[in-house]
Amino acid sequence: MKKILFIFGTRPEAIKLAPVIKECSNQKTLKVFVCITAQHRELLDDVLTFFQIIPDYDLDLMKPNQSLSQLTSEGIRTLDKVFSSCNPDITITQGDTTTAFIGSLVSFYHRCPVAHVEAGLRSNNILSPYPEEANRKFISSITNLHFTPTELSKNNLISESITKNIYVVGNTVIDALHLGLETIKNKSSYFYEDFFKRKGVDFNKRILLLTLHRRESYGEAIESISEAIKTIAKLYDDVQIICPLHPNPNIKLKIKEFLNGFPNILLTSPLNYPSFIYLLNKSFIVLSDSGGVQEEAPSLGKPVLVLRNTTERPEAIKAGSSIKVGTCKDVILKNTQNLLDNQEKYQTMATISNPYGKGDSSIKITNHLLKYFITN
Repeated sequence: MKKILFIFGTRPEAIKLAPVIKECSNQKTLKVFVCITAQHRELLDDVLTFFQIIPDYDLDLMKPNQSLSQLTSEGIRTLDKVFSSCNPDITITQGDTTTAFIGSLVSFYHRCPVAHVEAGLRSNNILSPYPEEANRKFISSITNLHFTPTELSKNNLISESITKNIYVVGNTVIDALHLGLETIKNKSSYFYEDFFKRKGVDFNKRILLLTLHRRESYGEAIESISEAIKTIAKLYDDVQIICPLHPNPNIKLKIKEFLNGFPNILLTSPLNYPSFIYLLNKSFIVLSDSGGVQEEAPSLGKPVLVLRNTTERPEAIKAGSSIKVGTCKDVILKNTQNLLDNQEKYQTMATISNPYGKGDSSIKITNHLLKYFITN
């Protein structure tokens, strides 16, 4: 029986790896181990509970005001013990977090093969997103199996002279979305509606879902974005803007400072995964700097305005289901108004098929792993 070690620490990683963990766990020839760093403890535990994942190792690395260097050094030290204990046949990491980087690095140090889920994404700006662009370049250089979401991400790797063991599988976030929506359907039809009504959400209005969490959104960017949001709130009384606040105080406190006090702007505490995808499904437009949201929303027919100046997910923009608006107030305002006022433009974006797959990525990844173990 081959041993697979999954290493992750943030909510997006957990969401995207959950379907793969479940699929691998169903295989009689595979033994699954799960190690979490708890890089985002507050947001991570809800996802683990929802997908019924029990970690075998919980490193609990995150400390208040911890630097990236401190997180990295402590992660390497504690993960070294996990590898000595578990002795896996392959390690699976996801995306571009510091956890993914240190998990891949320690696996390499132990001469254990690395399988990288969501491989090949590139913004081609080493400082944006920071430190994620550097992380994924490092990871790619020591990865044995590259599971890319699209042909474009595959070509990114080829352009860096990485040509072997690249498999285009789609994005596992779509698998997770399907699993999540199915679970929601099994709840009382009024459960989530009542939950959001108690928070003050008015589903009789057009819902604009706003999410912000990236480091590059700090400072002037968040102020400019907030000015656009306030203008939209003033111009459209049939719109309600809902912003689930990220726990990061650098973002949360600034958003509260800029957006508090408007009758049709609702700032909420962080939402757990099922509540978030329920709200996403009920939204009219999504404004976000989140990578996962850019991938999820097209599956639900929700136009996305990307609040970033660079993106490693150009597929949705090329397809037409997303528009990169950056952080300039006037550009955000113009594109939001265009979707609110122009029904034809809205319908065109809402009906474009998702370029990130159909929800079978975890099956494809598991099949590739099984084939890999036959010859290795």
